Parts: sequence; structure tokens; C-alpha cells
Amino acid sequence: MEFYGREQESDCLKKIWEQSFLTATMTVLIGRRRVGKTSLILNTLGDKHNFVYLFANRTSEGVLSQMFQQSVERQTDIRIVGHNLRLHELIEQLFQYGEREQLTLVIDEFQELEYVSPEFFGRLQYLWDMYHQRSKINFIVCGSIYSMMKRIFENSKEPLFGRMTHKIILKPFRTDTLKLILQEHNHQYSPEDLLFLYTVTGGVPMYVSLLMDQGETNKDRMLNSICSVGSRFLNEAPDMLIGEFGRQYTNYFGILQLIASGMTTQKEVDSVVGKSTGQYMQMLENEYSLIQRNLPYGSKPGCRNVRWRLNDNFLAFWFRFIAPNSQILAMDNMPLLREAIANGYTQYSGLMLEKYFRQKYAEQQRVTEVSSWWDRSGENEIDMIAIRGLDRQVTIAEVKRNRSKIDLGVLNEKVKLIRPLFPQFQIQTIGLSLENM
Repeated sequence: MEFYGREQESDCLKKIWEQSFLTATMTVLIGRRRVGKTSLILNTLGDKHNFVYLFANRTSEGVLSQMFQQSVERQTDIRIVGHNLRLHELIEQLFQYGEREQLTLVIDEFQELEYVSPEFFGRLQYLWDMYHQRSKINFIVCGSIYSMMKRIFENSKEPLFGRMTHKIILKPFRTDTLKLILQEHNHQYSPEDLLFLYTVTGGVPMYVSLLMDQGETNKDRMLNSICSVGSRFLNEAPDMLIGEFGRQYTNYFGILQLIASGMTTQKEVDSVVGKSTGQYMQMLENEYSLIQRNLPYGSKPGCRNVRWRLNDNFLAFWFRFIAPNSQILAMDNMPLLREAIANGYTQYSGLMLEKYFRQKYAEQQRVTEVSSWWDRSGENEIDMIAIRGLDRQVTIAEVKRNRSKIDLGVLNEKVKLIRPLFPQFQIQTIGLSLENM
């Protein structure tokens, strides 16, 4: 699949590259795995002179330093002096080279260096402070764990605090980009095809590419591809997460599976697990950025009417449909796995349709906030509230797969319950369905 979107991010990286000829820059690029951080950098800067790309993985410092040295010498005419170097010694030689010529240095999965060499960040702080004023280095560090990267660069107690010059958060494709990709691969796609693609991939470029490159461009073919022997989708979540969670992964997987199944309160999760899961939920939210707490719009500080959701569409799909059917998967009974997914998909996709429209409206230029609302009893809910604060306007929507099931009269009665939250606002109520995608 060709390179799509990312115009703003590419323009930003190009401007930073130009700036680095005058003064050193340190750019932090953050995004979940498979979101296209490496592709963005290579497509934007890969053809520049003196470009070095290094990938950090968890191994011994000596092994990684040797790998880095080989990568530098393979990609450029730079020759690293010495053997058995510490990581900071190798980086120092690159900073010294940057005193003579401009150099773009990329370190991917930067957060892994904390495990390889716990003192490396302190050493890097010293090197940056020593060389950056006279070095022409375009230093880009990429990380796939938002909370760790935020701590490394934005916690005042960390050595690299205050050294970052630019920060880019790379998100999955926008809804309009996802539509463009599907349209170019299937001119006759249906809203159901688009919803399934969004539900499964969430716009993560690698997942979209896996389907488009194989010609799986409608719902049935995409589902067949996912439920096939050797499918990348079947083992992707364990491959991504077990290494991060370590020995506690079964506890985390259990909680994620319960939330994905529809148990959105901690009380519900605790009742199944049989103990308090507060510590695990806190880690999933703050350390791994995999779940988020959602509150009804207008909630006061300290409100406990919390609903938990998985942030990531693919992981939500995997924990909803693949994890509970692990026995079927172990028997390679792909037709039965496909049937299990198909049986639960319609109801599940209704929730994903709500998320799609919240994202679509959030991407509109004048929208300042998008939310939803429910009362404490759960009897009254509003699917989407899109606020254009500067215009004093709000759009409140009911979302259904089938337009005939939308009742604006009922929605208008619910709006009366939250009308005091929008004094002097013009309120529009609408229905949104598959045909509005």
C-alpha cells in the first residue's frame, strides 16, 4: 500500500530538519506500534544525506552497541572509533560528527534503552548539554509507549526533562483518510465495508495495509482473511503485549477481555475477577495507555460514574472476539471462529459506529470537544455531543446502524435533561446511521 496522509507531520519533520542546520533539535515522536512512525520518517527524511536509523531492542548493552555501530557504518560513511563501546560513547561520536556536518539520527523504540542501560538517559543528558549548541544534529527519538515517553521527557525528576525541542504524537489514520484508502482499493465499497475496516483496524496503517494489499476490500473478504490460518491478526495482541506486561500478563489480559466484553465499570470487573483490580486498572491507564476512563459530559470533579473503554480498536476487537475463542483458534477451526465473530459483530459494531462518528466530528475544524452522556442509572444515554464552543453551537446525535430505529422525539426528551449544561447555546439534534459514514 502506498504512503497515505501524514501531510502535517511530514511538513513538521521537514521544517525541523531545516532548523537542525542552524541548531541541534531533539524531536520526540510517539505512537502505538504499527502506526507508521518509521514509515513517516523514512518517507520524509530517508533520502537525506547523513541519515542514520537505529532500532533499540532489549538485549545486552554490548550487543546493542555493536549493532548500532554496524548500522551507522552501513548507512553512512561515518566510521566509529573503538570496540566494545558503551552506548553513550557511540552516541558521543555521532554528536561530535554533528559538529562538522549535519546529521539526522533516529533511535526507534527509544524507551527500551532504559532496560538496556539504566544510566543511559543521564549520560545522554550530559552529552546533549555539552554538544547541542554547536552541533548540527537532527535527533529524533521514537517510542510506542506514550506514558513511558512522557515520563522520560516531561517528568521534572528525569534527566532528559526540558531537552525536547519538538513533540509529535502520531495517531492512526483519520476517518477521511481511511475512506480514501478504501475507495481507491474498492470503488464500490459499502458503508458496512468501511465500518468493518474501522472496527478491526482503527485506522492503524499496518493493519489497513495487510488487508488492502491482499485485495480484502469488503467486509466478507476482510473477515475471511482475519479468520484464516497464518493470519497476522490472530496473534498480534499477544505479540504486542506479553513482553510489556511480563509475568502479570494473564491478569491484564483478563481485565482487558472483560472490558471489551461490555463490563465497563470496575465493580463489574472486580465481581468476576474476585478481587480489587484497581492497581491493574491504574497501570493499564497510566503506564500502558490501553484503557481510558470516560465520564458523562458535564461531570463534576470526583464523579464516580466512570465507564472504562479500550483505547485501541484492534485490541478491543481482539479481546472481544479472538481471546474468548482461544480454544477454537487452538484447533485451527477457522470456519467456527468466523461464525463466532459474525454472530456477535452486529451488536458490537453499533458501539463502534458511535465511536466512528465521535471521531469524525472531533476531526472537524470548528469542533472543540466531543463527548457522550449517561445518567447514573444508565436508563438515559446520549451517544454523541459535538461542541463548537467558539460558535456557541452543539450537535447532539443518536447513532444507530439502522436509520429506521432512530427516534428524534426520544432524543429531544433526553436533551432536556442536559439543556442546563449549554446556556445560550444553539442545539441541533440529529440521527446518524451507516449511510452517514
